This record gives sequence, structure tokens and C-alpha cells, in this order.
Amino acid sequence: MTIDVSLDTVTHWIAGTAVPPTDGPRANILDPATGRVIRTVVLGGADAVEEAVADARTAAEAWAATPAPARASVLHRFRALLHEHTDELASLITAEQGKTIADARGEIARSIEAVDVSLSVVQQLKGEYADQVANGVDTYSFRQPLGVCAGITPFNFPVMVAVSMFTAAIACGNAFVLKPSERVPSASVRLAQLMSDAGLPGGVLNVVHGDSEAVEALLDHRDVAAVSFVGSTRVARIIYQRSAAAGKKVQALGGAKNHMVVMPDADLDAAADALVSAAYGAAGQRCMAVTVAVAVGEAGEALVTKTAERANAFRVGPGNAASVDMGPLISEDALDRVRGALELSVEQGGQLVVDGRERPPPGAGYFIGPSLVDHVSVESDLYRDEVFGPVLSVLRARDLEHALQIVNDNPYGNGAAIFTSSGAAARRFSRGVLAGSVGVNIPIPVPTSWFGFGGWGDSRFGDDGLNYDAYRFYTRSKVVTQRWTEPTPGLAPHFVAAARQ
Repeated sequence: MTIDVSLDTVTHWIAGTAVPPTDGPRANILDPATGRVIRTVVLGGADAVEEAVADARTAAEAWAATPAPARASVLHRFRALLHEHTDELASLITAEQGKTIADARGEIARSIEAVDVSLSVVQQLKGEYADQVANGVDTYSFRQPLGVCAGITPFNFPVMVAVSMFTAAIACGNAFVLKPSERVPSASVRLAQLMSDAGLPGGVLNVVHGDSEAVEALLDHRDVAAVSFVGSTRVARIIYQRSAAAGKKVQALGGAKNHMVVMPDADLDAAADALVSAAYGAAGQRCMAVTVAVAVGEAGEALVTKTAERANAFRVGPGNAASVDMGPLISEDALDRVRGALELSVEQGGQLVVDGRERPPPGAGYFIGPSLVDHVSVESDLYRDEVFGPVLSVLRARDLEHALQIVNDNPYGNGAAIFTSSGAAARRFSRGVLAGSVGVNIPIPVPTSWFGFGGWGDSRFGDDGLNYDAYRFYTRSKVVTQRWTEPTPGLAPHFVAAARQ
């Protein structure tokens, strides 16, 4: 691949400043809407990781000793800067990731919500106290930061996932090394700059760009105490195993196959509206996208007809264009993968009701229209694999229990939803489904950041999840049991003085 060194280059952020670009390896950053190279990014390896971790280790001790309210004050100023720079950050996201400006602004809004949770760190880090557990003995607990933590973030949410990780870790008193996707690196550096503008000391947040070499260096580094990851299940499992083997805390959120069960008593127009937005928004490149509709009983034919009408009306184009519902996929490889999945789905018995390949692309970018495949088998590749594109599969179920069986037999457990007018059906589904996030008449059940977030099964490996659960992940508990007695007469003077302090 030819690298144009005359283009602007995204570099590492270490010790509170941008690192000047070197003559080392770089990668092109593409605009998915045009396929054109818009800038380049420096690819760091083990040396860059070593520099960033060493700087973070130096900064971590003083930052951990900083009072929690002072740490929260920095995040409060950062929150104000996110508001102020929403349009700028949204433009960066759209330019490198491809999602619509409206979707990108929504990502910033959810990022601000994650900061709100981190601002409550003083409350979350309170310990417990037990008086007189034995004669003259008291016990109390408190939580302490881990030291240096690392985050490895995906291309589909370059701001929200990063912010939810590093603000929680930093609020708890840790230093953080962020390794963003090399496809969408610019927003991460801008976030680090804004944190610096908010008063964060240099070294507390570092950004290192790179590929697998940088990731492996973080996983193996002796001074990295915890690793957070969001990405595919295959990589999540590897990161979990490798990090755990190195004695680190690890949270690795993987792939998904999110189901939406539609009962015959549901409002089918509302269900169809929900399906197209949840399946095709952001070109299906969301870990919480609905990729499977389970139509129960007589709901099937009408639901497919209504969903197809809406899918055909979905407007595809560049994310920064007006009145666009869906932007491009992230890369040519992603486009080829989605096209191949559609072709194979027909070979394996699926009925292609809406074929996104027939939608003429609006330009030279990585565009494909929404696709709807009916009568998909649970044995098919389309059902078993995470396509990560604008493809919605429809399965048929006899009744609610059959639908629950379909959902629970799938190895993923990120999210699941039910559309129904029956409270009894909703309660049965909510209690019986094997998923970390559940929606009732809500298609994408991502909870507010004041709740924890993380899937079940092959959608999550390791410790506590993100958002409200994160403060437990980024700290460890210490329990102190103490007894104080009066000095005993006859002790040496220095013992008596020590007892009185």
C-alpha cells in the first residue's frame, strides 16, 4: 500500500503532548464514503508502548494520591469541553468511520453520559466500616486504583467506548493507555487534547496507535494491571486468555447476534420501524444492532412486508449529507464480507426479500443498501456468523417458548428484545432470556450509563462490565482490621511515642 507522507499524520499522544511523527511505519486512513485516503497514522510497536506505559507508571502514583473530588473536577471540565466540541468530534467520527452526523452526535451524547457516571466517583469509592467485630477490634474497607490500565477500542464507536473506559479508570485514580483502532484514530488524540485542556496532568492519559504488535505489547507488559477491550468475539477470547495468563484484570466484550422477538399481539408498525432503525442504523456496525427478527406465529408475513417497505425507503449516502439514514461500511473488506454473506444466504435456503446489492452506490465508497432475508435457518452461516453490516435475518417461531429457545440456543448473549402488548409475555421473556441487556418494546436495549453494560456467553469474557460497573473493575478492595490499645507501662520510650501517634 502506498503511503502519501505529504498528508497530515495522526501521531501518538504521550506525556501530555503529541509525539512528532517519525520515519517508521504508517497506515492510510480512508474516508469510507469515497474510498480516498484523507490522512495517515503512525503505527507504533513495542517501543511506543514501552514509552507510553513508562510515562503512565510515573504519573499514576501522584494521580492516585490526588483527592477524588479534585479528579472529578478535571472530568467536570472535560464534560463541558465535550459539549463545546460536539460538532467537531462528530465531524471527525463521520469522516473516518462513515456514520451519519446525527448518529455521531448521538455518540457524543452517550459519551457525556458516561462522564456523568464517572463524576460520582467519590460516592462509588466509599468503603464499609464494622465497629467492634471483636473486643477492641474494628474492620473497614476501601478501594484503591490499580496503577496503569489499557484500553483497546473498536472502529464503530471511536469516542463513546474510549470515553467510557478512560474516564472511569482515571476517576478511580489510574493512569490509562489507549490503543484505538488504526482506522479511526483522530478522535482519540483530540479527546486526549481536551483532557489536557481540562487540567489532566501529563502521562495520566496516553494514546498509542498501532496494529497487533502494539496490542500484544500492552497485553504482555508487566506494568499494565488491567485491559479493557471491545471488538470481535474471536479477538476478545484471545485477549481474555492472554491477559488473564499474565495475571491482569481483563474485560473483553465480544461480538453479538442480537434477537428481537415480535409477538402476534405487538404493534407491527412500531415493530417494523424499530427493526429498520436497529438493524440498518450505522450500517449495522453496532455491537447492539438487531440482526435477527424472530417472528412468532401469524406475525411473520405482515412483519416482513412492513419491514421490507421501510428498508426500501431507507436513504443511503455519505454520512455528512443531509437527509441520509445510513452511511457506508468501514472498508472494502467489510463490503465484500456482507456481499458474500448475502450470496451464501440464498444458497443455504434463505429468501432474499430486499437485496442491498441492487441499490446503486452513491459514489466510490463502501456503500450497500439494507438487506432483508426471510426464512433463515438456525443452521445457516448467515445466522451463526456476525455479519456486522446492514443485514436483517428473519426466523419463524411457533410461540414464545419456541422463540426463547431459538434465542437461548445462540452462543451470543449481548442483547435481546421483545415487542408485545402482553405484560405476562414480556415478563416471561425478560426473566428467561440469556442476555445481558433486555428490551421490552425497545429494539436496542443499551441501558443508561448509570447501569452496568456487558453481555453474556460469547459476547463477554472476564470481569465487570462498562459504565456503572467499571469502578469495581478499575479498583481493588482492601480490608483493614485494627486494634488500638493504651500504651503499656514500662515500654521503651520510642514504643510509647509510636503508640500515641
